[in-house]
Amino acid sequence: MENGPGLPLHRRQVLMAAAAPPLLVGAMAAGAAAQPVSAGDPPPAPGLVPGAIPVSALPDQFDVEPGIHNLENGYWGIMPRQVAEHYVRQTLFINRTNSIWARNVLTGGACLSAGGRAARAAIARQVGAGIDEIAITRSGAEALNALLTQYRLLKAGDAVICCDLDYDDMVASLEGLVTRRGVDLVRFAMPEPATTANILAAYEVVLKRTPQARLLLVTQVSNKTGLVTPVREIVAMARARGVDTVVDAAHGVACLDVQIGDLGADFVGWSVHKWTSAPLGTGALYIRKDRLQDIDPAPDQPQADPHDVTSRAPAGTVDFAAVTTIPVAVDFHFAVGARAKEQHLRALRDRWVMALRDTPEVEICVPDDPARYCAITSFRLKGMRTDAQAQALQKILLERHRIHTIWRAGPAKGPVIRVTPGLYSRSEDVDALAAALRVERNLFA
Repeated sequence: MENGPGLPLHRRQVLMAAAAPPLLVGAMAAGAAAQPVSAGDPPPAPGLVPGAIPVSALPDQFDVEPGIHNLENGYWGIMPRQVAEHYVRQTLFINRTNSIWARNVLTGGACLSAGGRAARAAIARQVGAGIDEIAITRSGAEALNALLTQYRLLKAGDAVICCDLDYDDMVASLEGLVTRRGVDLVRFAMPEPATTANILAAYEVVLKRTPQARLLLVTQVSNKTGLVTPVREIVAMARARGVDTVVDAAHGVACLDVQIGDLGADFVGWSVHKWTSAPLGTGALYIRKDRLQDIDPAPDQPQADPHDVTSRAPAGTVDFAAVTTIPVAVDFHFAVGARAKEQHLRALRDRWVMALRDTPEVEICVPDDPARYCAITSFRLKGMRTDAQAQALQKILLERHRIHTIWRAGPAKGPVIRVTPGLYSRSEDVDALAAALRVERNLFA
């Protein structure tokens, strides 16, 4: 681990962090339990006031492994230095205080319950929701699995719908409903090349031919190709037919300048450790307040308050330090700004895509319409049809060109290479990709 470019975080620095007064997120939020989110937000960490960090300074906020152009930031988001250092302090503090803190016996509000509430308040502030509509989970997959499998209104003979660009783990959750709940699983392929019109037409067709549909999974930003779907219109279309929608916003929240209200959805799950750049093991789910009773409490929460949204998240011991670091990660998000983040990531994506416009051997898998893409964009080389070819290209990009990407299977048209710049990425990272693809463009031709 490094503390600034080329400066190792030595044991002495770790010990100094352990001895320093901990930044108690729970203590900062002591008043949040009795006040609305807007009045009870903890103060930002030093230097993390809204708009304080220009996108030009973003690369300097991160400590990144040198020597490789990492364009695989869809897995999770690297924590900025301030967030990572706070996480280290919280880890040391919670390790020291142990169950005294976790069992809520410390005075002054410095405890697990206050820290968890502060995390929920921060997420609610970020996405424009009520704190009573937000629960913290260990990942976006956990959040979405809870929403899909605990959806109460399904009965035998109903149908659930998904498409080829939905996340494989969520499709697996729907497959489980087939055996456990006696429902039918209906799949369809997203059009490629896609347009707003043919995306909406595809959803309209599948809804019309599935009158028994009760639940629809919609992915805001595909983890496979990067296609951004018109979620609000799809949700409204489904609702008009009596179909509820669960929205997978894992790659939408904090990557796109979006609020929960913009989606029009009642049920949303996402990863906080992706574009919010919180520690690994953090996700969130949203249930609109008047729909809470349509999602059952988690099976391992039989004693929980059924009127509390947190009862819908699975129980179990989590990384408490990660949870209590969420407010600082949200402060960092606002210090850059949602719109500025989106524009920065789009500019990096556009730079490599536009550089390859005169290279017909490189097929870009999302449309040119800015409403239909964001940071993630996948491609195929001419003649690339098999998983083995996609894996070979990923290996070649790394070994010959020091560029890290990831291959993805699943799209009906064939496997792809996914490219995802991060907040810390520089123009030279995406320029290296464009140059490499010009060299390798006839690999499978």
